[in-house]
Amino acid sequence: MDGLVLLKAVILGIVEGLTEFIPVSSTGHLIIVQNFLGFTGHVENVFSIFIQLGAILAVVWLYRKKFLSVALTLNTRPESRRLVANLVIGTIPAVIIGLPTESWIETHLFKPLPVALALVVGGVLILVIEHTFRSRGMDDVDQIPWTLALGVGCMQVLAILFPGISRSGATIMGGMTLGLSRIAATEFSFFLAIPAMLGASIVKLAGARQYLCFDDVPVFLVGFVVSFLVALVVIKGLLRFVSHRSFVSFAWYRIAFGVMLLIYGYYRGGF
Repeated sequence: MDGLVLLKAVILGIVEGLTEFIPVSSTGHLIIVQNFLGFTGHVENVFSIFIQLGAILAVVWLYRKKFLSVALTLNTRPESRRLVANLVIGTIPAVIIGLPTESWIETHLFKPLPVALALVVGGVLILVIEHTFRSRGMDDVDQIPWTLALGVGCMQVLAILFPGISRSGATIMGGMTLGLSRIAATEFSFFLAIPAMLGASIVKLAGARQYLCFDDVPVFLVGFVVSFLVALVVIKGLLRFVSHRSFVSFAWYRIAFGVMLLIYGYYRGGF
């Protein structure tokens, strides 16, 4: 196996793990880095889908006790049934809107210029929300009403329609504006990622199975493991971060990175 290809797999695994659960857009960063590394094509696109599964597994692993408790108490605890129902309800908008538009969006918007614009716009929106947000809010994800879960699910659709907006950014900011505390919004964003990302990954992998090859297994495994390990660290760190700080620093990073990409594209004669 080509050592350079493995190195690219490690880099992209790090990018996925770092960016999937913070509000900076993992899809946007992967598109940019893949273009920079020359790691593009059908197989490479399948690889980017596969490493998302590593990030999802990190959430499942870190919250394994909670998920096991929910599974064991579905028949006895209303809170467990409410959480499961909310995850289903929150995923419905992504299924209804995401599946029919997926092909068009990947063809027309999975490009550096739309991503750069979305990074800047998303950063500005985070600044506006943080400026108006009041820290008091619902702290318990088990008590979220279904209407709020549906609202967060609708916010998640923005990230599907506009690569670079950030799924985690849309759901966290959406949760905050609808009445969740920063920590509760962040945790619900983690949980909502599981059905949304897992379902999308399975559908995409099934549709791209003709591009899968046994020779690519080492590359896929390296990216998967690296994404999983990095995401473990990031999730723990993000929860500590939001318990004391706002998301303003992420907003300024998005704006700076997006503007830098726009300037780079301009002087290169366009994307």
